[in-house]
Amino acid sequence: MTTPALLPLSGRRLPPLNLGTSSFPHHRATLRLSEKFILLLILSAFITLCFGAFFFLPDSSKHKRFDLGLEDVLIPHVDTSKGGKNLGGFLIHGQGHDEHRHREEEERLRNKIRADHEKALEEAKEKLKKSRDEIQAEIQTEKNKVVQELKKKDSKPLPPVPLPNLIGINSGEPADPDIREKRNKIKECVASHRQTKDSVEVSFSWMMKHAWDNYRQYGWGHNELKPIARKGHSTNIFGNSQMGATIVDALDTLYIMGLHDEFREGQEWIDKNLDFSVNSEVSVFEVNIRFIGGLLAAYYLSGQEVFKIKAVQLAGKLLPAFNTPTGIPWAMVNLKSGVGRNWGWASAGSSILAEFGTLHMEFVHLSYLTGDPVYYNKVMHIRKLLQKMDRPNGLYPNYLNPRTGRWGQHHTSVGGLGDSFYEYLLKAWLMSDKMDTEARKMYDDAIEAIEKHLIRKSNGGLTFIGEWKNGHLERKMGHLTCFAGGMFALGADGSRDDKAGHYLQLGAEIAHTCHESYDRTTLKLGPEAFKFDGGVEAVAVRQNEKYYILRPEVIETYWYMWRFTHDPKYRQWGWEATQAIDKYCRVSGGFSGVKDVYSSSPTYDDVQQSFFLAETLKYLYLLFSNDDLLPLDNWVFNTEAHPLPVLHLANTTLSGNPAYR
Repeated sequence: MTTPALLPLSGRRLPPLNLGTSSFPHHRATLRLSEKFILLLILSAFITLCFGAFFFLPDSSKHKRFDLGLEDVLIPHVDTSKGGKNLGGFLIHGQGHDEHRHREEEERLRNKIRADHEKALEEAKEKLKKSRDEIQAEIQTEKNKVVQELKKKDSKPLPPVPLPNLIGINSGEPADPDIREKRNKIKECVASHRQTKDSVEVSFSWMMKHAWDNYRQYGWGHNELKPIARKGHSTNIFGNSQMGATIVDALDTLYIMGLHDEFREGQEWIDKNLDFSVNSEVSVFEVNIRFIGGLLAAYYLSGQEVFKIKAVQLAGKLLPAFNTPTGIPWAMVNLKSGVGRNWGWASAGSSILAEFGTLHMEFVHLSYLTGDPVYYNKVMHIRKLLQKMDRPNGLYPNYLNPRTGRWGQHHTSVGGLGDSFYEYLLKAWLMSDKMDTEARKMYDDAIEAIEKHLIRKSNGGLTFIGEWKNGHLERKMGHLTCFAGGMFALGADGSRDDKAGHYLQLGAEIAHTCHESYDRTTLKLGPEAFKFDGGVEAVAVRQNEKYYILRPEVIETYWYMWRFTHDPKYRQWGWEATQAIDKYCRVSGGFSGVKDVYSSSPTYDDVQQSFFLAETLKYLYLLFSNDDLLPLDNWVFNTEAHPLPVLHLANTTLSGNPAYR
């Protein structure tokens, strides 16, 4: 799960146009004659201006477009079968048109415009004769028509497609009673006792149920929960809207845990309340991995069409973010206006590698489910552009300017800002049933460069992944980077030069280092970042790096390592983390992050992150389940832990691309 560091945004939005009764004075029913004359004069002048512009503005067809060599994005498709010659993407017509026919056509157009002009004036006169109430009623009627048209467009039925072979949805019960008890604790905790005046009350609590039920009671419909204040919470990545991020993010976890009543609650809210036609600026990356990923996973697990329909509706709202000179999407997009922009802090307005590079899985599935190649083409264009670019030392910098197509600051990280880009290269190959060899090559090339320049061993023997900043290696590793242990293990099979054993071992070493970062704290929970300088190893130094916000990456790596090795230490380490979370992060209103993992009496940040339900609890549950629950040969998890099925692309419309040969 990638969460780049975000700064609070402040933004002014234009107030909506008020077409209600307050737009008209109440003390008279009609407009005065002078007002009618002025309105008529303005309308006439506007139409005359448009009429003149038609003849006197320069012919835009004579102007060539600026071309960066990205033909499929910058140059529109031209049908060359209708008498023209295609030259560099432009249609060149033969010379010597019949001038007489041309003059006749111009005269016909002039007459049509005059007629339209006169008709518009007559209509304007009729409008001005009407009362305020009549005008208001007509406006409302037109608004209703627009709303109905939009609803029809959004509810357009999707083409039926065969579901991939879905294996391992309702299984995973371990035979070992001890493991089964631990698995159940993640879903259902042991009994707790409370002494009252007359008796001892026995109550049962669930980790997942505790998180969900408190969100249901105190934050329902809001994006996240403040479990101590017991109210809803949101951040700027979701804009100013109540999009129910926790509901969407938690659905598949509820389903695989067998909490079907809670799943139906979430489905009902989504069906009735999840609306994307809001004036809200959201993170393209976060909305893609949490919402589109969550909705797609819920659809594949349950077969309920509402999730697929909502995913496609939302994806359509994200597409305007790709309207940049290079096709690299903006970080933010307004769901209503389609206007996009980038984070102000991101290297002079650059897009972020881990954001525009973490769309492939979801967008390929969108094209598969809709039969519309637009989503697939968007992400494949990003890949094509990256393949053309030079990479310093073979490394991908974290920043790319979407206007110029040039790298920003030369900062490379396998943690925040970079991490899930590499993850999605590997998973694109896996999701394609290992047919997307282009993605596998890009992954292998990137990992070789990372090994050479970023991976080091500390004086104490801990393997860590540093960050490359302007030619210098910073010996610091983030909690987010800890996902890489699982990634190396997942990508071991199929690696170059028969190095499967090497990468499985590398994954184990990263898992060990990240466990040490947990074990060396007071709370046995890992800090946000930790150093390897001098005598300090796997320990946070700065106060603002000592917090734990319910992150999943270390547990994610434990799960992958368990699946590939069945070494019992990974379940033991996972159980240690489970106990620490339950002891130090559980509060009466849910679960909260803590601000200092080295303090014996930490303060809370009062946020129950949506990814705690989507990822942390899901990975813990899977860690104590049998391998036949969501087997990795059939499912690939997106970076928010939403499982998507492997697509056998020989049976899809995507198989014609050379990347899959």
